[in-house]
Amino acid sequence: MIIVVGIGADGMPGLSNAARQELQRATIIYGSQRQLDLLDGTVTTARREWPSPMLPALQGLPADRPDIHVVASGDPLLHGIGGTLIRLFGTARVTVLPHVSAVTLACARMGWNVHETEVISLVTAPPHTAIRRGGRAIVLSKDRTTPKALAMLLNENGRGDSEFSVLEQLDGPHERRRHGSARRWATETGSDTDDLNVIAIRYLPDERASSLPDDAFAHDGQITKHGIRAVTLAALAPRPGQRLWDVGAGSGSIAVEWCRSAPGCTAVAFERDERRRRNIEQNATAFGVDIDVRAEAPDQFEGATKPAAIFIGGGLTQPGVLDACLANLPANGHLVANAVTVESESLLVQAYSQYGGELRRFQHYHGEPLGGFTGWHPQRPVTQWTVTKVTKVTKVTKP
Repeated sequence: MIIVVGIGADGMPGLSNAARQELQRATIIYGSQRQLDLLDGTVTTARREWPSPMLPALQGLPADRPDIHVVASGDPLLHGIGGTLIRLFGTARVTVLPHVSAVTLACARMGWNVHETEVISLVTAPPHTAIRRGGRAIVLSKDRTTPKALAMLLNENGRGDSEFSVLEQLDGPHERRRHGSARRWATETGSDTDDLNVIAIRYLPDERASSLPDDAFAHDGQITKHGIRAVTLAALAPRPGQRLWDVGAGSGSIAVEWCRSAPGCTAVAFERDERRRRNIEQNATAFGVDIDVRAEAPDQFEGATKPAAIFIGGGLTQPGVLDACLANLPANGHLVANAVTVESESLLVQAYSQYGGELRRFQHYHGEPLGGFTGWHPQRPVTQWTVTKVTKVTKVTKP
């Protein structure tokens, strides 16, 4: 049995009797050096510091032998080692004794309800993934450099007015709290931040929207327009934690909207034009989403993390693109392809005849001045093919 004991910056005095007794009876205790240093003289057993990388060491733990103990920060099941150990060994071989989490402590200091506050971890994620366009969050830092790096990104992306608090050594004897704005942290704050810190942010201005307008994106005109984006996302049907391949991504608007649609959603964007790839990267940063930007499909498919769904917004007439997308689509995965030219539409009609699915055509109109009156101005019609892969597919040949 593996017994995971959460411990806070207050060390042994903050532990429950049950947690303290577990550590005192342990025969071996694993943890980071900082966590092991929090144990006092009543814990006399051998202590083992985690190596780097840590995952191989976790996989090698003797879970079937007599009890071994692990110390972890705060609540081990909140972006912590507890969840990793349960995934590796199962719930029957892992017991977790949680401490009060840093998130709960931070919310208590800020006067925020925990259930109304987003939790974001930057322990392994890049700082831009904590950018939001409104709301509030507790951000778990990787180290002392995280607050300034995140503040600079917020400032650079029009979020410098965000209320920005850094809380260090929470509940420990050296607890410190500093409040200001993201702009101030980006430009004035020094480098004396403790490695053990979390960030409380109220994002300003609050511009949250379920669907983004076209002018919110950096683009050169190559963008799936707002109305078509909405029906495309509905067809893709994203679920939490899923990954999208956005092929012929243009501005990456579909990838961005996918990532914003549900917790943990990520995307890989394939785009042959270098300037558009830079736009995709800029949009990913501005909206705080996780997009792996790659060059032309299907050449760049190899090595990309496999998707749950694929969207083809461009490049349909390039040899092998549709075939490669169908080949990489997992069972029960959705593929959605949009076409605006006769040539690409003919490929979708052929694919529909071969594999079934659904074939739709959309055309949107905008009201515009017509003399002293108002008339309808049509946008280009978009043909959309949607299919769910249930069996192995064969090659789609160009007509």
